[in-house]
Amino acid sequence: MNTKSLMIDTATILFQQKGYKSVGLSEILRACNVTKGALYHHFPNGKEELLIACLQALNEEIMTDIEGIFRAHALSKEAIQAIIEKLIHNLETDGTITGYTFSSIVSEMATVSEPVRHACSALYENIQHIYCEKLVTEGFSNESASDIAWLMTASIEGAMMLCLTQKSTDPLKMIARRLPLLLRA
Repeated sequence: MNTKSLMIDTATILFQQKGYKSVGLSEILRACNVTKGALYHHFPNGKEELLIACLQALNEEIMTDIEGIFRAHALSKEAIQAIIEKLIHNLETDGTITGYTFSSIVSEMATVSEPVRHACSALYENIQHIYCEKLVTEGFSNESASDIAWLMTASIEGAMMLCLTQKSTDPLKMIARRLPLLLRA
């Protein structure tokens, strides 16, 4: 792994676990075993530029995963169930779902930095686009598909945050039971 990728991967995990503001550059440098010069070589604008690179990498990872799950299932409700089951499995086996959620970063930084807000917004929009496209192919109108995709995104993201704060998979299990009812319409 090259230095830039190492910094992005390491910083992503640290930002997700601790939040952007709680992670200092020195902690990232120590975790990566790199110098400040190496960091500024790859990210001339510093920590915020690194955060945006982390969000872009998360976007690619999450989108690849979600697209694969949606391709593997004929119906949206089956794909959503598979996504939720994966999240539940990750939480039960790893004790975290950090690879899938970035809400802590959004809540911390979206009102402070326009570039960070834009990077977070792009990820949510990409997720909703995948959901919406699949729903349209299943016969939902564009408007209904868009509304349902928004609701699915908000439900899953909110359930992940509740799971992390409650240290329980119950919120994800509840939406796993309820979201398919929405997709029958």
